[in-house]
Amino acid sequence: MNITHRRRTAFALGGLSVAATLVGCTPASAPASPGAAPASTGSYTDGEYSATGEYQSPGGPESIEVTVALEGNVVTEVTVTGNATDGNALRYQTEFEDGIAAEVVGVNIDELSVDKVAGSSLTSDGFNDAIAQIKGDADA
Repeated sequence: MNITHRRRTAFALGGLSVAATLVGCTPASAPASPGAAPASTGSYTDGEYSATGEYQSPGGPESIEVTVALEGNVVTEVTVTGNATDGNALRYQTEFEDGIAAEVVGVNIDELSVDKVAGSSLTSDGFNDAIAQIKGDADA
C-alpha cells in the first residue's frame, strides 16, 4: 500500500468517526423542523418593558434605554434610545438604534444575545444588560 492510499484511507476513516460522533450530538432542544421556534426556557408576562443598559466604552461609561414588547415570550417590538451626546459613542449608538429591530423582532427573548449590530459591538453590551433586567421584570 503506498503512502497516498494510506492517507486517503485514514482521511476517510477519520471522516466517518467525526460523522458518527456528530450524530450523537444533536441537542435535545433543537427544533423539530426548520423554521420551528425553539422552546422557551422561561415564562414571561406579555407586555411592554423598559430598562437602562450600561456599558463601558473607550470614552467612559455609556448607557442606552431599551424598550421591548413581549408576546408569548417573543419580542414583537423594540426601541433603543442612546444617551451619548457626542463622538464615537453617539455614532455607534445611532447605528445600533437603526439596526437592532432587524436582529431581535420575532426572536424568543431567551434566545437574545446580541453581539454586533451595524458595526457597533460595545453598545450590544448595554443592550444585553437591559434585556437581562427586562427578563427579570417580565418573569411570570
